[in-house]
Amino acid sequence: MGAKITEKNEKRLIELGIVISTCRKIKGMTQEGLAAEAEISRSLMSAIEAAGLAHNFTLDVLLNIANALDARAEELLKGDWQAALK
Repeated sequence: MGAKITEKNEKRLIELGIVISTCRKIKGMTQEGLAAEAEISRSLMSAIEAAGLAHNFTLDVLLNIANALDARAEELLKGDWQAALK
């Protein structure tokens, strides 16, 4: 893949995965369903949401996920799932 994930960003990527997972579950979506709507593989979706693991992914993928969730990408990045889904 690309550059190594820094320790500082590792925590933020883990938190982002948790927020995405929370939003997906609130929306009643499966990983497979969200992945299909976001036009990514289910394995990538699983890697992004993997508990305790940081997975580096592109801004394009984040925007696709946000659109599929009908969520605000900036709120996902802030870790605020409630604001993201408004």
